[in-house]
Amino acid sequence: MPRIRTSRTKRPPEGFEEIEPTLLEFQERMRQVENTTGKGSKSESLAPIFQLHHQRSRYVYDLYYKREAISSELYNWLLKQNYADANLIAKWKKPGYEKLCCLRCIQTAESKFGATCICRVPKAKLGKDAPSTCVHCGCRGCASGD
Repeated sequence: MPRIRTSRTKRPPEGFEEIEPTLLEFQERMRQVENTTGKGSKSESLAPIFQLHHQRSRYVYDLYYKREAISSELYNWLLKQNYADANLIAKWKKPGYEKLCCLRCIQTAESKFGATCICRVPKAKLGKDAPSTCVHCGCRGCASGD
């Protein structure tokens, strides 16, 4: 969640006004998802939050690295104000992690067998009976080979 701006906080850099409506839309959708009561298990209720977090971070990443539509000053300010996840973006820049959905899927400490999540396995290598969705964030596959 982005930090709250007060009179003492630093003003946003030039160009923020152009992307602010989209970021506010992400923030409003996040509020709606957080306020809805989750049915099912804890991971099922958290999946929409992870997906929106991914979309917002991907939006900032695409603006800076793909389209080059924002300045580095604005990009660094957005990361500092928590509009995007800096750790997730750092993984996206590495080969093999371009489509990574969340950081929990690559943490081996949280899995039963010390491996990454099922969504990191390429679909060609999965069997027909294997589960296709991630238990952490609801991802259907974020392997780079898909």
